[in-house]
Amino acid sequence: MRIYNTLTRRKEVFEPLEEGKVKMYACGITVSGEAHVGHGYQALIYDVMRKYLEKIGYKVTYARNYTDVDDKIIQKSRETGIPADVYAAQMIEKINAVMAEMDIDDPTIWLKATENIDNIIDFVQKLIEGGHAYAAPNGDVYFRVSSFKRYGCLSNRSVEDMLDGVRVENGEEKESPADFALWKAAKEGEISWDSPWGKGRPGWHIECSAMNRAAFGDMIDIHGGGRDLIFPHHENEIAQSESLTGKQFAKYWTHNGLIKVNGQKMSKSLGNSLLLKDLLKKYTNEAIKFALLQNNYRNDINITDDLFPEAERHLTEFYRIIAEVEEKFGKGEGGNPAIDEQFNRDMDEDFNTALALSELYSLFKEVSAKLSKGDKTCADDVKQIRSTYSLLGIFKKDAKAYLAEVAAKNVEVVPDEVLSLAERRWQAKLARNWGEADALRAQIEAAGYSVKDGKEGYALSKK
Repeated sequence: MRIYNTLTRRKEVFEPLEEGKVKMYACGITVSGEAHVGHGYQALIYDVMRKYLEKIGYKVTYARNYTDVDDKIIQKSRETGIPADVYAAQMIEKINAVMAEMDIDDPTIWLKATENIDNIIDFVQKLIEGGHAYAAPNGDVYFRVSSFKRYGCLSNRSVEDMLDGVRVENGEEKESPADFALWKAAKEGEISWDSPWGKGRPGWHIECSAMNRAAFGDMIDIHGGGRDLIFPHHENEIAQSESLTGKQFAKYWTHNGLIKVNGQKMSKSLGNSLLLKDLLKKYTNEAIKFALLQNNYRNDINITDDLFPEAERHLTEFYRIIAEVEEKFGKGEGGNPAIDEQFNRDMDEDFNTALALSELYSLFKEVSAKLSKGDKTCADDVKQIRSTYSLLGIFKKDAKAYLAEVAAKNVEVVPDEVLSLAERRWQAKLARNWGEADALRAQIEAAGYSVKDGKEGYALSKK
């Protein structure tokens, strides 16, 4: 299989550091608030990566962290009057609950910054001893960027470019504006720990380097996170870790795209953050995953008003077919290896979930055709689809239970007669029978629906 490596800016054949084993780390959530769709997307992507690597035979150790102490959490503590550690613990409990509702598995190893303070202090001390860091008179400790000659290798930026617009904040005692904090001296009323430099707390970047080393040692195979972490977070992780060990920190760097809402970057300041708990009230977890995974993980996702409803409609139609097949022919006796082999070919190309999901439209057309002919091998096809695509978190539910869940959430379910018109119109279009296709479109619109064509098929929506 091939993986796109941000470090080299190309796809590379995946070869782990140790044959048959994969060490994988993904930066998790800073728990200053509840989980939004961006958090869910990133967690889903790396859950899928881990499961696919396991499917093709690797023993994967997957670590993921919670940043449970930082400036935002301290600010929330001030606003709520809840101690920072208590506030963080409450948020982690809520996030764990909603991820479970999303049916996203836990990693092999959970890591928390506050449980690794000794590891962080030891890491910082060794950087100071090696000349890569220095303690300022006020108790802050900074990484000396000039000591690491490869700084900028991940983001492909020079130090001069990075300094454009950077200014030293009041109270910072840096040798250079490019230097970044490894340890922050405690301010009055802040959560803090004792250290050789006085009471304080870790800087954000050092947490992941220290936790990685504690969990895996000096080197890992895959390091991941959102694209917004490339600089400065992941750039700084490389500098810290490689300065300490003299070894390549991570062999492959993977980064998922960002979430936009109707074309705008999702942010609390714009008021367009979509909390996972709110999405789950409207849509099934499988529809949310189907919608998000139709995108190549490295691309941004633009969440429009019809993204999740359209995904739910497609899944509902797929589940309708599954229900009919299983009611008529049972749940299949064998399988269809060709379906699984095609899925693997798609996923081998940098975890291409978008391509894998696009196969479903033709697969279910074939299943429907077999069902109409009374060909019971359609049950084997459905059994294989369920088995193969469960890796992406879909087709895991009883078909009738899924349809009932959709109805209970009041998601628009297109009537069978409209679905029939739409399918006839699509077949007419494929046959280049434009007159019949236009007439059928008019009937669909008269029934109160609109139809939109895409590369892989069509989508129906209420007018």
